[in-house]
Amino acid sequence: MFGYYLELALRSMKRSPGLTALMILVIGFGVASSMTMYSVFRGLSADPIPWKSSRLFVPQIDLWGPGYREPGGEPPSGLDYIDAMALMRQHRAIRQSAIYSMLSSVMPNRVNGDTSPIPVRGYAVSNEFFPMLDVPFHYGSSWSAEDDARRVPVAIISDHLNQSIFGGGNNVGKTVEIGGRDYRIAGIISYWNPQPDFFADLQYRVEAPDVFLPLQYVVDNHAIGDAEANCKKDADDPGTDFAALLRSDCTWISFMVELDDAAAVRSYREYLDAYASEQQKVGRFNWAPNNCLRDVPAFLDHEHVIPDTTRVSLLVAQGLLIACLVNTTGLLLAKFLRRRGEIAIRRALGASRAAVYTQFLVEAGLIGMGGGILGLLLTTAGVLSVGLVMPAHLAVLARVDPGLLLFALLLALIATLLAGAYPAHRASRVPPALQLKG
Repeated sequence: MFGYYLELALRSMKRSPGLTALMILVIGFGVASSMTMYSVFRGLSADPIPWKSSRLFVPQIDLWGPGYREPGGEPPSGLDYIDAMALMRQHRAIRQSAIYSMLSSVMPNRVNGDTSPIPVRGYAVSNEFFPMLDVPFHYGSSWSAEDDARRVPVAIISDHLNQSIFGGGNNVGKTVEIGGRDYRIAGIISYWNPQPDFFADLQYRVEAPDVFLPLQYVVDNHAIGDAEANCKKDADDPGTDFAALLRSDCTWISFMVELDDAAAVRSYREYLDAYASEQQKVGRFNWAPNNCLRDVPAFLDHEHVIPDTTRVSLLVAQGLLIACLVNTTGLLLAKFLRRRGEIAIRRALGASRAAVYTQFLVEAGLIGMGGGILGLLLTTAGVLSVGLVMPAHLAVLARVDPGLLLFALLLALIATLLAGAYPAHRASRVPPALQLKG
């Protein structure tokens, strides 16, 4: 029976090719616009470390007090140097690291003879940063805890920087000059660029980090340049006085810990509150503990990392899809009711309302399949062209994959069946007696 309905649907579509093409075009355009923006939104909202994000947490300490809290009574997202180093020393997590985002330059002896400085972006971290975030190494490994304790000038560089400086290969143990200081290369990592950089600035970046240095060494030697500090309002800004920054309560350090189960999370929350209570006793804080501990997905959601413009664009695209489906419903209704005479004859010959309803729903489904196939082509073109209307660091996250294409096809089919449900119902209710009499 389905084959018969399919044959009837194909005949009907051939009788009005212009109207059929218009409906396919409307559906394909609506699906493509929605799926293109969904691809961007999916890329921006994807879990940057899905296999481990539920075990990685960001501790937040209320170090400014009630008058300086963020909206909702939230403590600052970052830490000052005093509290970050206290958490590092007391070490209540499986792994942990204070993290500082930095810019510097490398003075290489390039293989091509060009000795101009190479601008680099990287992070000052502790040795536990690398196993905690599963950073992939090509050569070597992280520096040791002893290197951290002894303030040894070591560095981890990227494959890209290794290629720029040495032309590639295993160069562990060699020396590289970063920011005017010599560092021994402890390891070289493979390409690693999680989006966003959830452990520090929460930014989407096209270029991967080039270098990682020991935080304690660069602090002790003032080798990190001017820190971008966030100071509470009405407080003295230390400016370029690095020693004053270390003593201040300005936040400029990110912090992340690894906790393996719910008991460990509960214990760490209790530790944060106990730490805040200790600071209250020594006179640093004069307010009750108001700390937070969120895993990576919750923290990214709390910080509203996805740009608002992307959310708005997705809503607009979904609205456009709905508008296209409403238009398709009107076109299908006009198309189906134009065939009242044919429907009346079928009913008079014994066809039930359900049979007529199914026949027209099959026709709507065929139109939906055509719109879905066109939508696949337009979605692919849209995703590949999204860089023309969006910043490159956001557009690069939009990808075409089999899952997206299958979703687009199913969306077109299901949406068109829903759009065709009412017209098919109206067509099945055409009174045969009145049509035959006319």
